[in-house]
Amino acid sequence: MTRTTKPDNVLTLKKALEIAEVNRFAIGSFSPRYTPMIAAVLQGAQKSGSPAIVQISHKELIRYGITPAEFADEFYERLNTDHITVPVVLHLDHTKEPGPIQEAIEAGFTSVMIDASEKSLEDNIAISREVAEYAHAKGVSVEAELGMIGTTDFVETDKDEEQYTDPEEAAYFVRQTGVDALAVSCGTAHGVYMVKQPKVDYERLRAIRTLTPVHLVLHGGSGVPADMVQKAVKLPDGGVSKVNIATDLELALLDALNRKERMTNKECLRLSPAQLALGREAVAETVVEKIRHVLNSEGQGHHF
Repeated sequence: MTRTTKPDNVLTLKKALEIAEVNRFAIGSFSPRYTPMIAAVLQGAQKSGSPAIVQISHKELIRYGITPAEFADEFYERLNTDHITVPVVLHLDHTKEPGPIQEAIEAGFTSVMIDASEKSLEDNIAISREVAEYAHAKGVSVEAELGMIGTTDFVETDKDEEQYTDPEEAAYFVRQTGVDALAVSCGTAHGVYMVKQPKVDYERLRAIRTLTPVHLVLHGGSGVPADMVQKAVKLPDGGVSKVNIATDLELALLDALNRKERMTNKECLRLSPAQLALGREAVAETVVEKIRHVLNSEGQGHHF
């Protein structure tokens, strides 16, 4: 069933990032990974007076055993029962094919990401343009990726290959596709930084911003030092407006439960009320910390 009506505080990614960029802060795109932790992300944002993006990738949906409809239903239910009033976006992250995107849009996602970055430039353009045309006709924003963002845990992406985004190609890509946001490869990686250390190529970000007005997205935000992210956000003429944070939330949950291994969503749903409360508190605290010390978005909900 297609969700046709949404609360007034549920925005498209394009609208949310327009306001964030003008006011020089970034919006956290938080992946709770388990449906019971959606509440924690929303509660952390509400407590902070901050806009937030609640996201999950296609690969995470498969890994944790969740459908787009289940994720969306929990999101909208929690908006109502927890009286969430801050601006929020429901986003489907890294997705390689159109089927899950169509399913997510029908379920009520207001933003989707097509990731054809492993294809040739022209194939990436063709696929991203097709998704943008489809999603825009449904009133949904589209993020795409150019270059290849590395990984350390393979939950969100399949390969640990890194190819920095070329600014000239970024300008061409955006003109040809009409996407609303662009994930750029500039040194960060998905997962936990261990041997590989985070870095940000600020000159590359500046060059991309000079050549195209599209909103920029920093993937692999977990574990990146706050000062690095803040510098990327506050670049002259606009920097990064969306920062993806997933691994840090899951680590907070698992640490609170004294677990080392990831669960499935069904296993998470079987946790006791006391365990769920403990986990939600840890995840919400992590969201607040990121909002306050990394994203500069605390109290910024009043701009919307």
